Formats: sequence, C-alpha cells, structure tokens
Amino acid sequence: MPRPQRIWPHRRALPAVALSAALTTALPTAAPADELDGDATPAGVDRLADELAEAEARLTSSQARVEVRMEEANKARVDVARADRDHERARGAADAAAAEASAAAGRVERQRERLDEFTANTYRHGRTFSTASIMIGSNSPRDALDRAALLDVLSVTEHEALDGMRQARIDQADKDARSRAALAEAERGQAAAHQAGQAADRAHEDALAAQQAEVDRTESLRADKRQLEARLAAIRGHGSGSAQAAAAGTGTPSQNPAVESAVERALSQLGVPYAWGGGNASGPTRGIRDGGVADAHGDYGKVGFDCSGLMIYAFAGAGVRLDHSSGYQYEAGRKVPLSQMQRGDMLFWQEGGTIHHVALYLGDGQMVEAPYSGSEVRVTAVRYGGMSPNAVRLL
Repeated sequence: MPRPQRIWPHRRALPAVALSAALTTALPTAAPADELDGDATPAGVDRLADELAEAEARLTSSQARVEVRMEEANKARVDVARADRDHERARGAADAAAAEASAAAGRVERQRERLDEFTANTYRHGRTFSTASIMIGSNSPRDALDRAALLDVLSVTEHEALDGMRQARIDQADKDARSRAALAEAERGQAAAHQAGQAADRAHEDALAAQQAEVDRTESLRADKRQLEARLAAIRGHGSGSAQAAAAGTGTPSQNPAVESAVERALSQLGVPYAWGGGNASGPTRGIRDGGVADAHGDYGKVGFDCSGLMIYAFAGAGVRLDHSSGYQYEAGRKVPLSQMQRGDMLFWQEGGTIHHVALYLGDGQMVEAPYSGSEVRVTAVRYGGMSPNAVRLL
C-alpha cells in the first residue's frame, strides 16, 4: 500500500509584496567608464576585490542561518520517510508472524484430532494389554511375541501422538509470542512515524521563521554583491565572479573512473535551476513548497536540484545511494581533513554545529554546487568560511 504523500504546511508564508520587492532586484548594469577611474588602478581593484570578499562573507553568513533551518526541515523529511519505511517493514513482519501463529494453531488442532482418534480406537478395540495378560492369554510363545510386538506398536503410536501434540503447542506458543512482539514493533514504528511527522512540521515552521528574519538582509547583501561584481567586471572586461570561476576550469581529472563519473554527472547539470527539494538519482525533479523564499522564487514550479539533490544524482552513477539531506550525507562516507581533500570529495558548510550545505570538490580550488533559490548549478571557487573541518570521501 503506497504511503500518502505528506503535504507540508504553508503557514506563516512571507508577504507576497515584500517578497516580490526583495527577490526581484534587477542585476545592475556596468558602471559608466568615468565612474570607474578611481577603481581602475591596481589599488582600486584590490579594494573592490576585498569589498566583494567581505560582501560574499556577509551573504554566506546570512544564507547559512536560513540554510540551517532549511536543512533541519530537509532532515526531518528524511526522518519521516525512514520512519514510514520502518513501520511498513514492522507491519509486514507482524502480518507474517500472525499468519505463522494461525498456521501453528491449525497444527495443534490437527494433532488434537489425531490424539482423539488414537484414544477412540484404543477404547473401541478394548486395549487392555499388559505384560501379564500377554503371557497368560497366549496360546504359544509365537503368539506371545506377536502380542508384545502389537503392544510396542501401540505404545509408540501413542507416544508419537502425545509428542506431536506437545510440540504443536510449543510451536503455537512461540509463534504467538513472535506475533505479539512484531505487532508491538509495528505499533512503535507507527508512533515513531507520527512523532517524526510532528518534528518535521516544527522544523518547517522554524525554517519559515528563519527566512522571515533574514530575507531582507540576504537580498540586500546579494544586491551589494552584484553591484561589486558588476564594477569589477567592467574593469576587468569579463563576466561575474561565478563566470570567472567557471572559466578557471573544472579541476584536474583523477585516475579513478568512479570519481570521474560523479564529477561528470554533476558538471552535466551546469545551468540547471536551483529548486528546493529537487533532484534524485535519475536527474532534476520538480521542487517542493516551503511557504517562504523557495515559493517566492517559484521553486515548486521549477525542475532542478537543491544542494543535496545534486549530490544524489552525481554519485548515483557510481552506485552510491544518498539520503536527501546534507546532514545525513555528511555521515555517509569516510571523513578526511580539508588539507587532504581530493577531487570527488563532498565539502560541507555548518553553522552552530549543524550542516546546512554541500558541494562537490573538483580539485584546483574549484567546486560544483546548487547554491540557493534563484540561482543555478554552477562551478565556483571553494568558500572556506563556515566550512566543516572535514570533507567526506565516498569513492
């Protein structure tokens, strides 16, 4: 029986007008040349680069506060799915145990019928055998031996019937006990699924609250960053920071075919829209509603990836199955210090000890990621601020 799909609540959604104003800031155009004179010097370029780095750090910190709550909501969704699967398995085991108990009860009944039939036959034929009666009533030694043999047969048959009855009752008691234990496990699984669902709802509410608190700050910082990128682009004569990172290359290939498979699958999705909750082992999928920023960006109507969804797709080609949660993905493989990270490792970011974002390391200081709502899958320079102290190696 398929599980009903959980419909996530849309309570406390951000006001549409405020979101529209905050999230539709136009990308600034390049500044006129006469406004760039002071910035066009090496010192000016360095100053703008420093300002851009600071803006990126502030934006990353603001996004991290939201992403922590969003990741907790994502993790809670995985917990619900796990609890539902555990409940289904326990329910199936309970049904199987109940069927075995019923079959055991049927065997007890058949053994009882066999014993009753043996008892009736014994009385019907007037069984009053004893060693003395055999010897006294025998016409010859041969007759006595035949009578003794008959007594042995009857005795064995009686013992078999009694033993069969006892064994059938023991088997029934064992199956009944297993059935009760399996049913209790199924009930615990059902309770766990219910509790996981409640926790998921609470996590979702917390995520919305975090979005409300940070949306104006995040979009203001993002607009500042775009302006700085535009000024630097005008001076340098080429594209934005992310485009520069992409132009820098996608790392040096490794000798591990499985690693290259994961990297190639991730890079094949460059330009695919970010969609919260999107992505699986087969590719991009439609995003889901969050009641806040993701909804304002229309993620539920987009086909794309979020950060952990992109990792699921990347590693599926190497036969690795990952949960749709960056927190759970951090526990999925062998942890290695960042000083030892290699192409194909997963990189993670945390805030207050909670993992909230994941990307795939390409080598040469580059990574591929699905960064946030309103963006696309991209190659960019590794951001070290807020990183977990370990990378995770799956291959």
